[in-house]
Amino acid sequence: MGGKVLIVDDVATNRIVMKVKLAAAGYLPLVAADGKSCLALARSERPDLILVDLLMPDMPGGEVLARLRADPATRQIPVVIFSASHAISDRIEAFRAGADDFLIKPLDDQTLLARIRSLMRAREAMAGLMQGEAALGLAEGAQPFQTAGTVALVMHRPETALALRRALTGRVRDAVLVLTPDEALASGLRDAPGPDVFVIDADLPIQGGGLRLMSDLRSRASTRTAGFAIYRAATSTVSPAMAFDLGANDLISPETAPEELALRLSRLLRLKAEADRMRASVQDGLRLAVIDPLTGLHNRRYGLAYLQAISERAAANATAFAVLVADIDRFKSINDRFGHGAGDAVLVEVAARLRQNLRAGDLIARIGGEEFLIALPEIALADARAIAERLCAAIAEAPFEIGSDPAIGVTLSIGLAVSEAGETPAHFEKVTDIFDRADRALMRSKAAGRNQVTVCRRAA
Repeated sequence: MGGKVLIVDDVATNRIVMKVKLAAAGYLPLVAADGKSCLALARSERPDLILVDLLMPDMPGGEVLARLRADPATRQIPVVIFSASHAISDRIEAFRAGADDFLIKPLDDQTLLARIRSLMRAREAMAGLMQGEAALGLAEGAQPFQTAGTVALVMHRPETALALRRALTGRVRDAVLVLTPDEALASGLRDAPGPDVFVIDADLPIQGGGLRLMSDLRSRASTRTAGFAIYRAATSTVSPAMAFDLGANDLISPETAPEELALRLSRLLRLKAEADRMRASVQDGLRLAVIDPLTGLHNRRYGLAYLQAISERAAANATAFAVLVADIDRFKSINDRFGHGAGDAVLVEVAARLRQNLRAGDLIARIGGEEFLIALPEIALADARAIAERLCAAIAEAPFEIGSDPAIGVTLSIGLAVSEAGETPAHFEKVTDIFDRADRALMRSKAAGRNQVTVCRRAA
């Protein structure tokens, strides 16, 4: 996986040992001996993860963390605090300041490396969503108020689940459910979103235990983006390294204090909410990238690409398809006489009437100011012409009520071309040639008086 890891420890020996271990694991280690150096390196090098000793000579590790989280340039970098301290207050302070984990010295090498891999994967996934937003030109707006989420407790013993729920009562505003393994799996089969975070007993009495259940839930559409915390007792045979490598986002134990438990789960809920927000933003951006904002139809980019797909499918199946290029007659005069607002209203109403008179699988896209592309898969010429005539009639039959007095009469001219069915893919006419035939037919419709359909047949 690789990546930069910043090691912050005031003891030179510790820095050297950690640097050697991380370099051997394929990471690029950076080192700092105090909090000030950490903050400067974090800003200049932008590491993928930071390991910070709780005790620094110039400032506490918690203060270093707070400053990292306050700086937009370093806010998203995962930070792991490590310390020899077993004090619950130190752990709670670290998680309140925004720590992603708190590890006790001496650090187990396998657990440390697995935890780094886990946090790196989560960071890469979030970075991918952020890049998607940037590529689509989506500016990050104000962060919405985070709504309450749902935490599902899946424990071997019901009394353990009830004790965890009591520990969270009053400390989180999220719903806390107690589920059996079967109920948890059922939540992953529903169309509705499942719980936001699962806390799963590592030693469930099912095949593969809690890790198998986590893997199953990660494979299902409604739960694959959930956060997962594995509840692991000290006597468990499940290793922390295995849990992290199989997809756990966090580990908790029976010894985890209630306040720390609430902070850990709140962190997972917050990360899940932020990922959901960015995922929805990217999906909306992708949708808007292929949609004409005025009419709600697909735009030229999507229309031409989808027309190519229709052509390829027709060639593979030896079927015919039709291409219609439609243009609103004398549209400029509508803008000149009634204003551009009226022209926009006409475009919206024309798009609605065209869409209402097409089949479910037909394509319609706005490809110019007042020009529309329509593709009719698996259709013969006679049927395609009948649909084109119906579209012309749908526009002309009723005046457009757009606030003017009287209503505006609008007509449509259409050019039609149909591919030849039964040809082999090697001899199938290029989709650009079919589109050009339809476009030439449209020009002839205009020249012949408008408000009509003209067919351009393929030359023999």
